[in-house]
Amino acid sequence: MAIATQVGPAGDRSELSLKRALTAARVAELNRGRDIVILDLREITSVFDYFVLVTGASRRQLHAISDEIDQTLRREYNDRHLGIEGFAESRWILLDYGDVVVHMFDQETRDYYNLEQLWAGAKKVPFEPMPQVSAFHEPQQ
Repeated sequence: MAIATQVGPAGDRSELSLKRALTAARVAELNRGRDIVILDLREITSVFDYFVLVTGASRRQLHAISDEIDQTLRREYNDRHLGIEGFAESRWILLDYGDVVVHMFDQETRDYYNLEQLWAGAKKVPFEPMPQVSAFHEPQQ
């Protein structure tokens, strides 16, 4: 099994994997990704630790989310993806970082493959969207 980032003991690696998954989810959110879910697969498989699932509204948006996640993980964790699939078709883009795999879908493709159901035994990692700040502020009286 290839691991994108080498660290100390297994607990350290698992903690780093979670941080990277949360970072990918937050970047997706900042790029208007929807229905973001992080699945903890450590008790189900030894192949990877986390899936990050994201829905995008268009091909352009999926590309932007993919590019931003890749750049952010490279900048903040010196991490490079081991593989990328589906970028040209842009219905399901997969970024493989070894222990973290990011799946970005259009709505129809996400509904069709339904990875949440396929991996129903996985625990969901708590991930709350950031509160939206309105550009319009009421003047205080």
